[in-house]
Amino acid sequence: MGVLDGKSAIITGSARGIGRATAELLAAQGAQVLINDLDNDVAQQAASEISGETAVFAGDLTKPGVPDQLVAKAVDAFGKIDIIVNNAGYTLDAPIHKMSDEHFQAMLDIHTIVPFRVLRAAAPHLREPAKKEREEGREVFRKVVNVSSTSGTFGNPGQANYSAAKAGVVGLTKTLAKEWGQFKINVNAVAFGFIDTRLTQAKVEDNTMEKDGEKIQLGIPEQLRQMASMLIPLGRPASPEEAAGGVFFLCSPWSNYVHGQTLHITGGMFGGMTG
Repeated sequence: MGVLDGKSAIITGSARGIGRATAELLAAQGAQVLINDLDNDVAQQAASEISGETAVFAGDLTKPGVPDQLVAKAVDAFGKIDIIVNNAGYTLDAPIHKMSDEHFQAMLDIHTIVPFRVLRAAAPHLREPAKKEREEGREVFRKVVNVSSTSGTFGNPGQANYSAAKAGVVGLTKTLAKEWGQFKINVNAVAFGFIDTRLTQAKVEDNTMEKDGEKIQLGIPEQLRQMASMLIPLGRPASPEEAAGGVFFLCSPWSNYVHGQTLHITGGMFGGMTG
């Protein structure tokens, strides 16, 4: 028996890192989970390794119409949607005077516009069942968790694009909480600090990803990695599994009266990486 038995979840960017850990945790608690990644092979492998009922949707969510296809796949596979975790993302760091229009827009596209489009596409599948439940006098809670960052809540040097996009996620979350509260759809965000994933591992040659033919360098300078541990009261970065714990709480029945909030998962670090 899991606390999410009978629930169906979409988790974007869920073949690796925090998304993968979240998918594993939600599946272990009984949820059906739609696994999503840019790379179909990686998504299929993740789904095969996660115990529980899974479906797979591979595709570039920044392309028009693809978020609608993602939602349609979840509805086709599971018949309904109870939980959405908007987690997909990456970084393109540079100081603002060296940042291109394309790299600024790319961060807005994946971190702000994609969650907006996913939630817009999912709206009928969340709101319409809730209207019937309200008429019947029943409360059934559904969950939206949007992934932000301390870069979005405190700022971070070299991340004007990412910080602006992640701040937008907080505004989107607070607004949807006001629109969808009447439907018992809890809408919250998590703001992650230093989580040990490929986005925060060392900037080395093989820590890259590819999108639209562009090779994107991931990671942060080693000096910043060392400094981060000194800034975190708990003394170390979080594992993806620890990060997933906060997301799971916001997907669980224990968060039914938590609404419109941004939960900082930072090990006690407040003020950003170099604040």
